[in-house]
Amino acid sequence: MSVLVTGAGLIGRLTAGLLAARGERVVLADIRAPAGLAIEPCDVTDAAGLEALVVRHHVSAIIHTAAMLSTGIRQDPVAGVLVNVMGTVNVLDIARLHRLRRVVCASSSTVGYTTFGRHDAAPIEEDLPLHLISERPASIYAASKIAGEHFAWLFHDLYGVDVVSLRYAAVLGATAEPPSSVPGRLLARLLEGARTGSHVVLDDPFMAWDGGEEFVDARDCAAANVAALDAATPVQRVYNVAPGGWCTLAEFVAAVREVAPGLSVTLPPPSGKGFAGFPHMRPAPSDTQAAARDLGFRCTHSLTDTIRHVRDMTL
Repeated sequence: MSVLVTGAGLIGRLTAGLLAARGERVVLADIRAPAGLAIEPCDVTDAAGLEALVVRHHVSAIIHTAAMLSTGIRQDPVAGVLVNVMGTVNVLDIARLHRLRRVVCASSSTVGYTTFGRHDAAPIEEDLPLHLISERPASIYAASKIAGEHFAWLFHDLYGVDVVSLRYAAVLGATAEPPSSVPGRLLARLLEGARTGSHVVLDDPFMAWDGGEEFVDARDCAAANVAALDAATPVQRVYNVAPGGWCTLAEFVAAVREVAPGLSVTLPPPSGKGFAGFPHMRPAPSDTQAAARDLGFRCTHSLTDTIRHVRDMTL
């Protein structure tokens, strides 16, 4: 039996590596193969092809990380919905048909960003009260992720599919390719400025925020995926994957400068908005107690450790 990891992006590759290191048979699938990686070609929007892959490799569980990120979805919203929503439904339905032992789905903390305007200073819980109209998702990416969570719940409730959804905070990690995520592009821009000695002007509104934001190391996301795969009783089904702390933009820049002392930056004026252009500032970090209780998982990498790792891996 083997574990299928969909998506050969950073988190998918790290997850596959952790599973292989402990002796699992792993199938890493994507529509394209990054250089130097053995990838099974598969498009999650192709239900028949995905099912054939599951049968051929005797897959017993799936960790589903394949997705289009917010930048790509803004450019091609139909493709983003097909990948993020229909791709997830295909994974869940194959798990239903073949009675897989578990599915772990990558979600995002952005599903709750629109509730921040009325949330108090308590840690952000998973079971957020959400006004369906006034607090509707503020991006197609967030809408696709909350849809994925709802479909996961429905396949669990109606068909008994054993599925866990993980809401990653803003992910940072080292990639061989130019980063496409907002946090990845922000960090790459700052590190490049420090490396070249050029002054950085943060004039992109998506790369700035007022208040605090939380960032998670991609290595912690991979560890959370494996913890969710192994958890005996993940009764809550949806879990925050976050460090339990947060930082302002100035503190983020200071952490980069600690690793890259030559950094020179002009910060933007206050906007009153949260991270990546979302309308409300984050009122608190995410609550991580449920992940610790049910999955036995806590993040282990500090922001400075993450930045240093990204710097060293991209030199």
